[in-house]
Amino acid sequence: MVESLDNTQMACWRAFIESSQRLITQLEEDLRADSELSMPDYHVLVLLSEAPQQRLRMGELANRLVFSPSRLTYHISTMERRGLVVRESCPEDRRGSQAVLTATGLLALREAAPHHLASVRRHLMDDLDEAEMACLTRVFTRLGDRMTAARTAD
Repeated sequence: MVESLDNTQMACWRAFIESSQRLITQLEEDLRADSELSMPDYHVLVLLSEAPQQRLRMGELANRLVFSPSRLTYHISTMERRGLVVRESCPEDRRGSQAVLTATGLLALREAAPHHLASVRRHLMDDLDEAEMACLTRVFTRLGDRMTAARTAD
């Protein structure tokens, strides 16, 4: 059975979605201005930097990013032309390939990370009004309560 939302809950979710979209747009603009990386570039580089030997199979990378394989292939090709990643054949899967972080990509990530973090902090504190902050607090509190309840039920 699906729980229906009342008007207050619906307004809360709407405010959360609108706030999130505005924040992501602003973060994307700041990140690109500071480091010439797009948000997807940044996420790819973060995932590759955390992966063993700084490489991930394309399928796993697509799943982690919730990208379609064709969108990821296009995106990786763009990043490859910029020297941030390279594509190599995958020893575990002869038909597949893997994305590998380059030294240039790692340097770009290291330079972008402090700017991205500062931008996140600035926009979370400055761009949300009191009602939006209250809304986000309610949403995350409720989500945390549900996750705690689900864990104790298991």
